[in-house]
Amino acid sequence: MMFPFKKRRKEAAAVPEPVAPPVIFPDVCIFLVERRMGAARRGFLTSLAQRKGFRVMHEYSGVVTHVVSEQNSFADILGWIERKTGRPMQSAEDQESPHILDISWFTDSMSAGKPVPVEARHRLGILGSPVSKDKEALLTVSSYACQRRTPLTHHNAEITDALEILSKAAAFQGSEVRSLAFSRAASVLKSLPLKLRSAEEARNLVWCGGHCQAVIQEILEDGVCHEVEALKVSEQYQCMELLTSIFGVGVRTAERWYKDGVRKLSDLADPNMKLSADQRAGIEHYTDLKQPVTLQEAERMEHLIKDALHRFVPDLKITMTGGFRRGKQQGHDVDFLITHPSEEALSGLLQKAVAWMDSQGLLLYHHTKTRSHVHAHRRSTHMDGHETCYAIFALPSLDSSKCEAEAGVPGARTTRRAVRVDLVVTLYDEYPFALLGWTGSKHFERELRRYSWHEKNLTLNSHGLYDAEKNCSLPATSEEEIFALLGLQYVPPTYRNA
Repeated sequence: MMFPFKKRRKEAAAVPEPVAPPVIFPDVCIFLVERRMGAARRGFLTSLAQRKGFRVMHEYSGVVTHVVSEQNSFADILGWIERKTGRPMQSAEDQESPHILDISWFTDSMSAGKPVPVEARHRLGILGSPVSKDKEALLTVSSYACQRRTPLTHHNAEITDALEILSKAAAFQGSEVRSLAFSRAASVLKSLPLKLRSAEEARNLVWCGGHCQAVIQEILEDGVCHEVEALKVSEQYQCMELLTSIFGVGVRTAERWYKDGVRKLSDLADPNMKLSADQRAGIEHYTDLKQPVTLQEAERMEHLIKDALHRFVPDLKITMTGGFRRGKQQGHDVDFLITHPSEEALSGLLQKAVAWMDSQGLLLYHHTKTRSHVHAHRRSTHMDGHETCYAIFALPSLDSSKCEAEAGVPGARTTRRAVRVDLVVTLYDEYPFALLGWTGSKHFERELRRYSWHEKNLTLNSHGLYDAEKNCSLPATSEEEIFALLGLQYVPPTYRNA
């Protein structure tokens, strides 16, 4: 038999080795410090510089003329060089061999297409010197909010207000990624101990690039962000903000209602609208619930709650959490954490206390969620298995005849104001974790869980801290111990307003 000849395969053409771009500026030798910059970003910046004719060293040596770093201090880089070379370096900001610079010199040089002269603003200052304190604050911001101190009042409210509106708008559009990006940028700016004076100062701040950078620049230069101003007057944003402010209404429900033509509260009075019990209560008491709860009202609510619960278990531990524990003077609701060393004492407590308060006319709405079997090893950021009562309380308030009423004078009129209250019952050994979780802020807690998982390979939630490798929970008797277990410096509640 005759067999066809096999066709000879063509040999693949040899792929030529990439030719290194020519060095145009031989007198400049750059070393990019990977610390805090990351390998991927360092690689990208190295390629960028080489394409523009710069000489970039992969290892530090004596030929380096310009050391460039991101989010490091002068002292950090000086110590790093000394460890690398084994010899002491001169400790002067204006030193010439090598220049120790922040990333701004590099970006300016890339934009110019040539090495720009080293100016004072490019140099990393010595930690502690009057000139360098502001730069240190900008360059050493941690990417984790749980490693930053964020007070209630800060220096960049105009910018953070705009970023938070953009975050809310992104959430209304179903983009959680964009919403989180804006929230992270706002959180960073809230933690700064100084007011941003130029877009250049914000250029290298963690989480503040891209769209956020453009917003920051526009506000600093023009005083407003036109995208935000347009959002604030748009029908969709205004309607979504209105609907999601109703108790019991989330983004998905509000979006569905908006698509169905709902534009104002009166539209929800349509008998064809299917409303849940909490939504009906939220609409009925909308005016009261929309009004902020003052610290004084929260303290009166605390007295009322303690009086009701102590009727059943006199030595209960009851703690006001949430924004008021973080130092806020007003909030949209009041949260209370309830615990006792005896699990038996907690059994059935919430149901009995809620029934008694209902009989006294103190509850306008309530829904109790029983304890579920959620353990510390669950990684869900939303899962909370504590027994909880979500309620609208009728907080007694007195009119102008308050003094006479309190003195027992007949005829004084008593009015009541609707206030949102959450009552959370936690087991005693879970109390520190529940206290940490229910204190907030929401973004601070999200970042604390992210840090626990990504940096320590530990799972943190409001029930405990879990080590997956050792297959065990790590006990703690206080918030301070939880921070210590995570290797974090303790952040007091008043600095968790991220």
